[in-house]
Amino acid sequence: MGLYGAYFIGILIAIVGGIVQARLKSKFKKYSETPIRSNLSGKEIAEKMLKENGIYDVDVISVQGQLTDHYNPMKKTVNLSEAVYSQRNAAAAAVAAHECGHAVQHARQYAWLTMRSRLVPAIQRSGLIIQIALIGGILLVNIFPYLLLFGIGLFSLTTIFTVVTLPVEFDASKRALAWMKTSNVVSDHELSHSKDALKWAAMTYVVAAIGSIATLLYYVMYYLNRR
Repeated sequence: MGLYGAYFIGILIAIVGGIVQARLKSKFKKYSETPIRSNLSGKEIAEKMLKENGIYDVDVISVQGQLTDHYNPMKKTVNLSEAVYSQRNAAAAAVAAHECGHAVQHARQYAWLTMRSRLVPAIQRSGLIIQIALIGGILLVNIFPYLLLFGIGLFSLTTIFTVVTLPVEFDASKRALAWMKTSNVVSDHELSHSKDALKWAAMTYVVAAIGSIATLLYYVMYYLNRR
């Protein structure tokens, strides 16, 4: 099946990923229309959660884009998209608290986050090399099979990264929802909306991990069958 098999897997994953992304955007749009009883903005939610967890060296800042929210452990910043930063609804509260969940993980030296952070430099440096090694390895598999094996080895790092990301993201959401409940920043009804929003956000990471595992297995089987 060769490259066509890899393309098929890629297209299938892209379709599933697109469906999940569309669902995620739909959920966030819906829950962005659900005001929260505390009337706190995403920025205020984040600052409150950090303070109540004893974290005072992390800044909450606004970044451009939609669903661009993330925690930067190097700069110690909770980066919230413009809408999340300023809005006062269930979706914004969920995202702000989730990103602060990563800051709490960092402060508590959560093992899975530490492992993921250590993988980041290697993943960033090897992206183009992986593509060249895998495509070149398939084209030259009968002449130079070790090129494909090299590509598989590098791609396995990407797969490990996507798998390690799962407990990091699920744990951050768990921390966020637990804090939102005990801090009374949302009602039970609003909390259910926040929980649903985070569930669909987590699904994007699940799809990425499954896709990466499937792709890795394909390349391994291709290599073994051509030996």
